[in-house]
Amino acid sequence: MELDKLVHQPTRLQIFTHLYANGETTFSALASALDLTEGNLASHIERMEDADCVTVEKTFVDRKPRTTYELTDRGEALFESHIESLESLIDRIDSDDGSA
Repeated sequence: MELDKLVHQPTRLQIFTHLYANGETTFSALASALDLTEGNLASHIERMEDADCVTVEKTFVDRKPRTTYELTDRGEALFESHIESLESLIDRIDSDDGSA
């Protein structure tokens, strides 16, 4: 079984999970929730954006810049596929334990 490296990488998996569960999230809220540095978060988001897995929206709110992220349909599908792969792996491990 081959897991998608884009999704499976631990930091990106946290980002995918947070965005999947919470929807659109600001940069500061995401960095805070996942305890990531700005640079670390930005580099992972860039990789996800390059893979068409996340949309980035930059706006101004009360004259202050605000960046938000949201999974694309492709990002949601990749995350769901990753979860299904992990569940399948767990099921195989469970069934192997029962036959031993």
